[in-house]
Parts: sequence; C-alpha cells; structure tokens
Amino acid sequence: MTTSTAASQWAREADVFVTDDAAAEGAVPIHAVRGSDDRSALDVLDQSGRRWAAANGFKGSARSHLVLPGEDGAISAILFGLGTSGTGDPCGPDELFLGDLAGRLPSGLYRLGDGWHAPERAAVAWGLGAYRFTAYKGCAGKAADPARLVLDAAFADRVTAIAGAVWRARDLVNTPSNDMGPADLETAARALAVRHGAELAVTAGDELISANFPLIHAVGRASTRAPRLIDVTWGRADAPRVTIVGKGVCFDTGGLDIKPAAAMLLMKKDMGGAASAMALADMVMAEGLDVRLRLLVPAVENAVAGNAFRPGDIIRSRKGLTVEIGNTDAEGRLVLADAMALAAEEAPDLMLTFATLTGAARVALGADLPPCFVDDDGLWSMISEAGLAVGDPVWRMPFWPGYERLLDSPNADMNNVSDGPFAGAVTAALFLKRFAGGARHYVHFDIYGWRQAPRPLGPKGGEPHAARTMLDVIARVAEQGGV
Repeated sequence: MTTSTAASQWAREADVFVTDDAAAEGAVPIHAVRGSDDRSALDVLDQSGRRWAAANGFKGSARSHLVLPGEDGAISAILFGLGTSGTGDPCGPDELFLGDLAGRLPSGLYRLGDGWHAPERAAVAWGLGAYRFTAYKGCAGKAADPARLVLDAAFADRVTAIAGAVWRARDLVNTPSNDMGPADLETAARALAVRHGAELAVTAGDELISANFPLIHAVGRASTRAPRLIDVTWGRADAPRVTIVGKGVCFDTGGLDIKPAAAMLLMKKDMGGAASAMALADMVMAEGLDVRLRLLVPAVENAVAGNAFRPGDIIRSRKGLTVEIGNTDAEGRLVLADAMALAAEEAPDLMLTFATLTGAARVALGADLPPCFVDDDGLWSMISEAGLAVGDPVWRMPFWPGYERLLDSPNADMNNVSDGPFAGAVTAALFLKRFAGGARHYVHFDIYGWRQAPRPLGPKGGEPHAARTMLDVIARVAEQGGV
C-alpha cells in the first residue's frame, strides 16, 4: 500500500457529518437524558413514546440508548443516557459520551435534539467516536455506511476541522511503518501546508550535517530512509509566536541498544508526537487563529546498521552542547533537541513539544493521562482547564532541578540518559528544557499516542493526545495577544 492510497482515507469527516441545514428537517433527533429523574427529554415525546420508554425500562444511565419507533415503523427518535456522574469519558462534559453512540446506530441522518448543554462538544465527540481505520481491510472488513450527524451551522466548521485533524493524525499513527517512513511523514506535512496555504521547507539526508542538525542526522543515518527536518510556517509575522515540535521517529528498533521483540510491537506509534503536533497545527490553521505558527518535525527511523550511532559516542548538538550517548534507545530527545535549538533561535512566545518519550511516564500516570511539564502556574491553569473541558486531560509534573545532576557526564556537557532507574520522565524533560532557552514559555507533553481499548472518544489505536487541549489554549493566546 502506498502513502497516496493511505491518504485517500484521510479526509473522511464528510462521511459522518452533514453541514446542510435543510437536511435537519428529516433527521432523527437524539435526545439527551440525564438519569431517571430527568424529564425534560421525555416531555418532548408523545404519549406513545413515553410509554415505549417506560416499557423498556429506560433510565437514562450513562451510554445507554433507546430507539423509538414511529407509526410507519421507521425510527422516530433516539433517547441517549448521559447519567448523572458529571465525569464524561475519560474526563469532561457528559456530552462526550455521544462518541459511543456514533458507531452503534444504523445508517441514516441524525441531529441533536433536546437536553444537550454543550452541543458543540457533543458533535466533536460524535466525530471522534465514529473514526475507524480501514485502509488495509478488504471489502469484507469495511464498515457499513456510518450514521451521519447534521451539524448546526453555528459550529459546523469548527467541529469538522477538529474531527478531521484528529482523524488524519490517527491515520498517521495507525499506518504501519512500511508505509509511514520519514518521506511519508513529509508527504503528510506537505498536504497539511497546501491545505492551509503554509510555507514548508525540508532539510534531508546529509544536508542535515551542513545545515548543523547533527543529532537528527546521527539518529537517522543508519536507515535506508533518509532522516529529515520538516519546517512549516504560517500566519502573520508580528503575531504571537507559537512553535510546535513533534517527535517523528517513524520506527524505533532501539538502535544498537536494541529493544526486545515485545517492545517493538507498537513502535510504529513512536511518531505519535509528530502526529499530535501536526493535528494541533492543522486545527490552529483551520480556525485561522492569529498567531505566527511554526511546526517542526524531525522525522527519522532509528535503525541498526554499520553506521549507526553507538553507546559512548559524543555528539555536538546544534546548540553547541555535547551529548554523550548513554543509550541509543533514548533517541527521541536527541532529534527533538536539534529542532528545539532551531526554534529557540527566534525566541517564540510559546514552545510546545509532543513526544512518545518515556515508559516512565506511563508507569507514573498510565496510558490515558499524559504528563505535562510547565513552569508557569498561570499557563498550567489554562492547560488544565482546557483539558478537562474537551475530555483530553493532562497532569502536571515538575521540571525538578534537583535531578539535573542525573544527566551529568564526565566526558561531555551531558548524557542523554540518567545513570539510574528513577525519574525517567523528569530527567527526559530536563534534558529537553536545556534546548528551549530563548523561548518565553516552554511546555512538554510526554504522550503515549495510543488508546489501549475502545472508548467513547475513539477506538483502540493511535491518538493525538493533548492536541485538542492545546487548541483551546492557543486560541486564548491569540485572543490575548500573547501568553
């Protein structure tokens, strides 16, 4: 399968949304019911509908639904339970549960009826929950025509932009590495730039040496697929500068400190940071936020060959700091370091890094709650609030200065790993922070990039964690004229 074939699967938001207002008249309403004491949705039903709900024992519990038949035998309405917990899934408004319903209803047109307090959030959840990755399945594995939701014109553009960006990012992560190498990631970035009229520049192969990106080159040089730095810029030059850097390791063998077989099974998702960064950039540009946006993706494959970088090598970074390689499996922070040093040279107001960086982050917080490293309390408050509001939560962890010593090297300015088993996520974040100097504010997300089981906001598979959260934060930055 070629990248162009995979790309044909990407612009599918039209498969689950209808933006024609006229279609709403014939669409089946979905009424929200918040537990057994909520009468508001039931009161809009006729007597027959209320009797049907009572006969079926519908209580409005979370994620339950009831199909109401009309006199002609067709579906007249849907009752959907939101429960009374107020927690949503995984955390946020109860309207997020609607994503669970998108894949359970028969084909047809639907619309939001009564009882929805946050209809825009519900519509986004529908789009996220409807996603399926079928690019590699034969006809027998393809899903039937999905149920489609008619969107209110007031938020149709925003909902389709968010859903489309998340779908494209999930596709990037879900695509196997034989079809998603550094050049394929570049192709996706080019499509992104064309879609929004952005500028794109790429430095690839041995050009990385002459352009002074030695760490990116070192990590990617052993692969037959050339490493590269993808650089996308968009927006007016004097707007607040927001730079997003995403780890684009398209497959990670671990290099010469090679991973065990079981640890490689999900390494196609090691470019999940790049996917999150691209999804966020996609949404920011689609919404036309008034920022000077820069997207940097160091795209490499960490392979094994005679010219692979070695444990014990010392490499001078773009910033001039020398790095001793304590482990070639800690390669993501290396490629990010050179990209961040480039970003810092123009002193952005806000620099963000997204990376599937450490297993320690998963041990600490699990797969669904990425650590967020940020020094500024006010900025953290914005991030935390946004994450809970959209159901894309993160949890604050510290740039703890007491652990800086764990990166000491007797031979170089620093090692790329600590000399012990503790605080792996913190030391990785501290390593990156050394390359963020010049940025007014720096935020790092150590994401998993993967959903381990089906949930209302999406099936098992790739997920651009924290991208939707940071869209709301950047919108506030644009509105305020800075952080």
